[in-house]
Amino acid sequence: EISDTINVFEAGLGRYCKLEKEADFVGKPALLAVQAAGGPKRKLVGLETIDRGIARDGYPVFTLDGKEIGVVTSGSPSPFLKKNIAMAYVPVELSAVDTELAVQVRSTMVKSKVVPLPFYKKPKKTT
Repeated sequence: EISDTINVFEAGLGRYCKLEKEADFVGKPALLAVQAAGGPKRKLVGLETIDRGIARDGYPVFTLDGKEIGVVTSGSPSPFLKKNIAMAYVPVELSAVDTELAVQVRSTMVKSKVVPLPFYKKPKKTT
């Protein structure tokens, strides 16, 4: 879910990038600029389809009033969760859990909602 057009903050991996260290690395100035501008403008979120349909890589994401706002990076049915799930980049202001969005699956708008990542957390063992 990361590429040369997506920075570590958008991908939710900022905790692994120590900008306060003196050490220099490729991309540090660009990441400092993102941080200085108030942080990332988009965020990787989990989606669960409400309507019938499977969101796939490259499918556009819309607000319910029809404004295109993002793109799906991966999606699949989850036999374990018994749901259709996907990951997508959307504007930070629309990334809150339970925000309803739509994904264009072929020619149909499929209602979806933002869900927490990871989709499943293994319960901790109690002894």
